Amino acid sequence: MATAVVRYSASAMTDRGRKRSSNEDAFGYSVEHGVYLVCDGMGGAAAGEIASSLAVEEILRLVTERREKEEAASQLVPAIASEAVHSANEAIHSRSQRNAKLSGMGTTLVGLLTGLIDDERRVWIFHVGDSRCYRLHNRSIRQCTQDHSLVEEQVRLGRMTPGEAARSPLRNVITRALGTQGSVTPDVIQTEAEPGDLFLLCSDGLTRELSDEKIEAILNEGLNTSTNSPKDLDEICARLIKAANKAGGNDNITCLLVHVE
Repeated sequence: MATAVVRYSASAMTDRGRKRSSNEDAFGYSVEHGVYLVCDGMGGAAAGEIASSLAVEEILRLVTERREKEEAASQLVPAIASEAVHSANEAIHSRSQRNAKLSGMGTTLVGLLTGLIDDERRVWIFHVGDSRCYRLHNRSIRQCTQDHSLVEEQVRLGRMTPGEAARSPLRNVITRALGTQGSVTPDVIQTEAEPGDLFLLCSDGLTRELSDEKIEAILNEGLNTSTNSPKDLDEICARLIKAANKAGGNDNITCLLVHVE
């Protein structure tokens, strides 16, 4: 019996928003090597931009090197993800230690690694901080990641409702980031990808302005009604950013879409 060939396509877009003078978000991807990344930097001045760019560059470099050496061995993917995160963390932390102006800089990260063989349907999501990954499956959205944030921890403990968390003045406090400490542990999640699925990686500049229901509606508006496949990934990214800016645009906004064909 023949196995289905799984292929991927992607698009990404970033915008500084309506209130920020610079953009501390960064993204990068390689369809060939099955790696997709979104980072949201922090640290003031140019530090946030440096941290997020360093993370993207280092993770892309390491994942590309490892995947070219190890070919398509799926059992190695979680280890590769963790190694890439640790390498990026070390690069950012070391840079901040050498330059007082960059002290304390860091970045969030959300990444997706796909299988490299034609019938590999597993994907691996890895993240640090409050940048998120969503999966649109059969026109229904699901958040795949759990924020590493103070208010999310309170929600999990039953001390705060999701509504209270969304309004809390502490909602920007994250409990895990790349580069702020000597070491960091990412969450690595394995899930199945099915043809027609659409994964969204995004910074909190999108999710602070748009509800999950609104994001779901915009993604679905960009699908062909007969095939459930995206009409234009670039156009969907642009619509998400436009909606976030219309809702306030209080932060940098980045979205990266990965379609399972």
